[in-house]
Amino acid sequence: MSQGKMADDRRIKAAVDLISNLPDEILQHILCFIPIKVAITTSLLSRRWKHVWCEIPSLSLDATILTAASVNKTLSHYTAPKTKSFHLKTYRREYTPHINRWIKCAMSHNVENLSLDFWANSYPYKVPDFFYNSSSFRQLNIKLIFFHTIVPECTVSWKFLRKLSLSGCTLSDESLAKILTGCPILEYLTLCHCSELKVLDLRKSLRLRTLQIRRDMSVPGPTQIVAPHIHSLRLLNSQLSCTFVDVSSLTKAKLDICYVSVNPNLKADFLQTMVLKMLEKIQNVEKLTFGGNFIQILSLAEIRGVSFPMLKVKTLTLDTDICQYVIPGIERLLQNSPDLETLTALSRDFNSMPGKYLDQYLKSQGFNLNTCWRSTSLNNRGVDLTSEHVASFVELMLKHTKKLDKMLVLLDERFLQFEIEDVVVPTFPHNKNVNVVLCATKLMVSEQW
Repeated sequence: MSQGKMADDRRIKAAVDLISNLPDEILQHILCFIPIKVAITTSLLSRRWKHVWCEIPSLSLDATILTAASVNKTLSHYTAPKTKSFHLKTYRREYTPHINRWIKCAMSHNVENLSLDFWANSYPYKVPDFFYNSSSFRQLNIKLIFFHTIVPECTVSWKFLRKLSLSGCTLSDESLAKILTGCPILEYLTLCHCSELKVLDLRKSLRLRTLQIRRDMSVPGPTQIVAPHIHSLRLLNSQLSCTFVDVSSLTKAKLDICYVSVNPNLKADFLQTMVLKMLEKIQNVEKLTFGGNFIQILSLAEIRGVSFPMLKVKTLTLDTDICQYVIPGIERLLQNSPDLETLTALSRDFNSMPGKYLDQYLKSQGFNLNTCWRSTSLNNRGVDLTSEHVASFVELMLKHTKKLDKMLVLLDERFLQFEIEDVVVPTFPHNKNVNVVLCATKLMVSEQW
C-alpha cells in the first residue's frame, strides 16, 4: 500500500473517530436530518453507534415507502424518553388498523410536535378518544381527507397546545368548540378545507393571536368569523360567503380569493359586496396584503363607481400579477390609504381569474371595454412584461401615494425578458425622496398562501 493511500486512510479514520467521540445529543441531532432508514443503518458502524439512533429527538415515518412491519420494528427499538417531533405519513388503506398503535407509541414518548398526514388515505379514519388527552402536545398538525371526521366524544385536554393545524377534516361547529375549550393557551390556529364549519366562534380563545383559513368551492368552511382576539389573519377565501363578524384586534391581514378553473362561474356582484364588507372590517389594520383575485374584484367595484372605505394601512403588499385587470383596484386602494409608508408589489400569477370572465361581466353591465380598462398596454399577464410595463406600473403607484417612504417591486426572474437596470423609475415632486427598490427573484407559488 502506498504511503499516500495509508495517509488518506489515517485521515478518514481520524475523522470517523472525531465524529464518534461527539456526545450522543449532537449525533442524534445530526441523525434527525436524514431518512430514518439511513439513520438506523448507522448502528452497523460500530458498537459505539449501535443504539445512538434509538433516542433521536425527531422521528419521521413515511409509511407510503416503509412497510408496516418496518415501522413496527422501528418503534419497538425507539427508546427516547421525550420526542421533540413525530411525523407519520400513510396513504395505504391496509395500514389503517396500525395507525392508532403508532400514534399511541408517539404519545408514550411525550411527543411535543405531532404531525399526522393521511391526506390521500381513501379508507375512513376516526381519530380515537385517547388522542384527545395529552399534556405533552405543543403543536399538532392533522391532515386528513374530507370524509375523515374529528368528533371528540370525550373531554379534550390539550392544556399546553400552542399551535393547531387541521386540514381536510369533517369538523362541525360543536366539535371545534369542544376542541378549543381543551386548548386554553392556543396561539395559532390553521383550518384548511375543513367542511361542515359554519360559524367560527373564537371569543373564548383569549390567547389566540394568529388565524389562517383556506377555503375552496368543494369544501366551503366557515361562513362567519368571530375572532375578537386575533392579531393576524390569513384568508384564502372561496367564491362563497364569508363574513367578518368581529376581527377588532387585527393588526395584520392577508386576503385573497381562490379561483377554481373547473367551476369558472364568476359571482361578480356577490364577490364585490363581500370584499367591500371585508375592507370595512379591516379598515383600521396597519399591515395588509391583498392577492390578485381580491384586487381584480375591487377593480370591478371601482369601474362601477362603488364607494370604498378609507384605510389606515401603513404597510401594504400587493401580491398580484401586473396586468390591466388589477390597475383600477390598486389605484383606488392607494387613493384611500393616505397614511401608507411602505408599499411592496410581488409580481406573480397565483391561480388568477381569467380576464375574459371580468370582461364578460362588464359587458353584461353595459360597459365599453375600450374605456373601462385604463391601462390597455398591460393587457397581457406577467410572462410578457417589458421594462416599460414595470416603469408604468411604478409610476402609477407613486402617483397615487403621498407619504410613501419605500417601495419594493419583486419580479419573477423566470419570466423576465429584460434587465432590471433597464427600468427607468419616474419621480414626482410630492414623493421624490421615496426609496424605490426593484429586484428579480424566484417567486414560488408555495410562498403565497
